Amino acid sequence: MASFTNQATLRYNGQTVSSNVVTGQMISPLSMTKTPAEDRYAPGDTICYLISLVNEGSLSYENLSLTDDLGAYEIGGGQQARPLAYVADSLRYFINGVLQPAPAVTAGPPLAVTGISVPAGGCAMLVYETQITAAAPLTAGSVITNSAVLSGAGLTNPLEAEASVAVECGAELSILKSLFPATVPEHGQLSYSFTIQNNGNEAAGTDANVTISDLFDPILKDISVSLDGRPLAQGSGYSYNQSSGQFDTLPGVITVPAASYAQTASTGDWIVSPGEAVLTVTGTI
Repeated sequence: MASFTNQATLRYNGQTVSSNVVTGQMISPLSMTKTPAEDRYAPGDTICYLISLVNEGSLSYENLSLTDDLGAYEIGGGQQARPLAYVADSLRYFINGVLQPAPAVTAGPPLAVTGISVPAGGCAMLVYETQITAAAPLTAGSVITNSAVLSGAGLTNPLEAEASVAVECGAELSILKSLFPATVPEHGQLSYSFTIQNNGNEAAGTDANVTISDLFDPILKDISVSLDGRPLAQGSGYSYNQSSGQFDTLPGVITVPAASYAQTASTGDWIVSPGEAVLTVTGTI
């Protein structure tokens, strides 16, 4: 909404008198909103955005231009990181609900779209996809906010709309099993190691009820078990059936810390260092 002021001047008999200043508001008949199709993001996700343009006026708007900053934010030294990247050929352009030939698109960054029209008393929509980049912040509570600006003939001031999506929070676990030594003599001793990694931004605590189960074949005898170098006791830390070889940790015994994140100064990319827990089972075959 643009403000304007105006003042009159009265002259008589060589004198000049100024009137009071009046202030008004100029309302544009064209409005713009930006809406993400998803409210959460995770590494590698695609986020779809919808930009709606509604014209309540009696005149059409022609040849408008839209720019999207793709969530740009400062990383120091005058440099910017962009957590979003435009997905090539994803733009769809509708006028009054009817699909139109796509206007000219420059992927940027920033993303730029030119040749947009909005009919009198009608609407236009732009729908496009963006890809989460390595510059997207991943720590719990992080948000990507990106702004779109519409400008062109007939607009007293550019229109701006922004949308925010928050990072997905939670644990993201994976497991890797290893054997040492790889060649074991009969009645020899071996160790199984289970490395659990957490690439998520929240720890897997006792309430996550993390467990590891394995059916050892060949069956291990006289096992010893440790978690991150600390011994676990049978009954309180794990259960083991030496007749069948079935091994299970008890729920809540294993916890895995959240990942840690460091941002590179040159590109703004985030480097993920996963949280880790290591369970080791040693026995005789």
